[in-house]
Amino acid sequence: MNAEQRTAAPHSAPVAVVTGASRGLGLALARALAADGWQLVITARGAAELAAAEAGLAAVTKVVALPGSIVDDDHRAHLAEAAERLGGASLLVNNAGTLNGAAAPGSEPLPRLADYPLPDLLETFEVNALAPIALTQLVLPQLRGHAGAVLNISSDAAVVPYPGWGGYGASKAALDLATAVLAREEAELRVWAVDPGGMQTRMLQEASPGEDISGEALPEDVAPVLLGLLRDRTPSGRYRAEDLAVSAVPAVPTIPAVSTVPTVPAVPAADRAGR
Repeated sequence: MNAEQRTAAPHSAPVAVVTGASRGLGLALARALAADGWQLVITARGAAELAAAEAGLAAVTKVVALPGSIVDDDHRAHLAEAAERLGGASLLVNNAGTLNGAAAPGSEPLPRLADYPLPDLLETFEVNALAPIALTQLVLPQLRGHAGAVLNISSDAAVVPYPGWGGYGASKAALDLATAVLAREEAELRVWAVDPGGMQTRMLQEASPGEDISGEALPEDVAPVLLGLLRDRTPSGRYRAEDLAVSAVPAVPTIPAVSTVPTVPAVPAADRAGR
């Protein structure tokens, strides 16, 4: 919580709305926010998993859990209303997403664009791009009143053309552009799109069936890096968690080594190769 937020809401803890908060990065972000004193409005499609998340978070902070789909107009309205009742949102985290928009289990996780079922492609864009924009519209009045922030979870697939990731990547690219435009239009807010990198999540495992993803980062390790944007009131923009983590590590001063061997000036590359 920064100084501007404390000034805007001196009598109550700040409020964050987090979508896709029942597991993975969304749950890790919710836990980190709760530990920092934030009140929470959380949502996810899976009611049982969301209830389990709520039970753990409720031991730490005030939490309102509303299961449902962010594609549903009424559900988004209920999320905004819940945040308003708690005092108004200072942070919106658009984390909920779908890999391929498929309703039936067992579908091809990463269909080629030539074979992508159009209803699934439409659902992918609605979940990953349109719904975050629509929810942001509803919460914006609250965010403006609290000098707040929007954190949109992006992906490297938004900028790298991985085969099979066309639908997902295109939807995240749309979210990236919307993030950049919103940052220009709402200059008093902070609006970020962040590529969290590969993580040990169910979505990545579904995208890589049978592969060992144990070498990927844990969401619990990525969440504090992302929330550093909030703590530092970092300028609006698109960031990679990998870069943020590096910039957050303090530089270690180095002591020049003492040597009795004369140093030889480095030879420019052009000279080594000849001209």
